[in-house]
Amino acid sequence: MTDRVYPSYKQATNGTASANPSFPATKAQLYGASRPLYRPQPNRHRSRRSCWCSCCLWTTVAILLLILLAAIAGTILYVLYRPHRPTFSVSSLKVSTFNITSASKLITNINLNVTAKNPNKKLVYTYDPITISLFTNDDIDIGDGSFGSFVHGTKNTTLLKAAITSSNQELDDTSAGKLKTALKSENGLPLKIKLDTKVKAKMGALKTPKLGIRVICEGIKVTVPKGKSATTASTSNAKCKVDLRIKIWKWTF
Repeated sequence: MTDRVYPSYKQATNGTASANPSFPATKAQLYGASRPLYRPQPNRHRSRRSCWCSCCLWTTVAILLLILLAAIAGTILYVLYRPHRPTFSVSSLKVSTFNITSASKLITNINLNVTAKNPNKKLVYTYDPITISLFTNDDIDIGDGSFGSFVHGTKNTTLLKAAITSSNQELDDTSAGKLKTALKSENGLPLKIKLDTKVKAKMGALKTPKLGIRVICEGIKVTVPKGKSATTASTSNAKCKVDLRIKIWKWTF
């Protein structure tokens, strides 16, 4: 019995061979069949950036809200209490000793009276000890002193007294020459006073933290005393300016 041979493709009904015979798959087809389907991954960088922007936005909103609340509270306090800065004026300055030795050493003994006024009706100030520095217009240190701490009541005027001294303070040749020349002038030696302290305010049950203040008084002129009698400085043109001193880390404004 003879073996039958079967064709590898089916014959068409019209007697012609099929146009698409089956051949072995190519390498490209095999690679495409084994390669997994591409699935896009979420962008992690974009999500992190979006989270960061949201945090910045809410932080900015919170800061602006706090500033707005502080402004509202400050406006209410101002309307209720009408706060005003304290004022200072030089009542008198008497020079008992003002000598420059041959070795360019300065010896001074000066009595200073300063009047402090609190113009507020509902605001009480509490002062720490006040340091006093006396300078010339050329910033030559003449002497130092201090006022004690005190409580400044409402609508109150307080007289502060202190002695300003300098014992054998060494001067350089330039400073000594300027002082000697100025003391010989008929117009007197121009001086300025610097007061530094910290103060806190009390408004009813509300108390503020301590804030630094600096008072600068200018327009003072002194002459050297002759003999044992002290001389009184000219303070009629003296004016004092009060400034807040706010310290943030290493900087003071």
